[in-house]
Amino acid sequence: MRKHALTRSTALLALLASILLSCMPLLALAQAKPAPVAGQDYEVIADGKPFAAAKGKIEVAEVFSYACVHCAHFEPALQTWKRRQPKDVQLTQVPAALSSSWLPFARAYYAAESAGVLGASHTAVFKALHETGALPMHNPSVDELADFYANYGADREKFAALLRSDAVGEKVERAKRFAMDAGVSGTPTLIVAGKYRVTGGSNYDQVLAIVDWLVARERAGARK
Repeated sequence: MRKHALTRSTALLALLASILLSCMPLLALAQAKPAPVAGQDYEVIADGKPFAAAKGKIEVAEVFSYACVHCAHFEPALQTWKRRQPKDVQLTQVPAALSSSWLPFARAYYAAESAGVLGASHTAVFKALHETGALPMHNPSVDELADFYANYGADREKFAALLRSDAVGEKVERAKRFAMDAGVSGTPTLIVAGKYRVTGGSNYDQVLAIVDWLVARERAGARK
């Protein structure tokens, strides 16, 4: 009697295993996500080039503006994504100067970079514009910007001089040309390897999933 019970149990387990194995391809198919589609999820940039990619790096450039509330909301997700990237992926943030009202913030970004206070001030600028009102949203003056960045370690007078400098102006102009050449019309916009402008995704996770797919595609192409 015990032998027959064991035989039936063994047969039942074998049947269940067989059913599970037969369903696995269907489960995998159900879980598989369709690949991003050119012209829908991303656009190929004719003769596109990275903005400032280091050697051996796949650059993901974000064209953004501190004055853009969508950029402010996207920033935490973008930084979380950055922290989990392998060493061959480089995030480059490119301040947009696509309108005159955004120009002071683009200059402030590069002035902060030159002054060595970008890391300390970057998130604070978003907060000052979209939460606390510590900075005016429209056309902040050199004095207002210098006063603000002094709170994050910048020498006030030197920072004001940087804001007015030709060197910062040249960096802003280069950022503007990059955005225009890449066909950027709004922010935030992500450019992968200078070749692909991400256009799809209805939420941050979807946008970054498209970026990941394009990065993997670029990596696979580089290995061939």
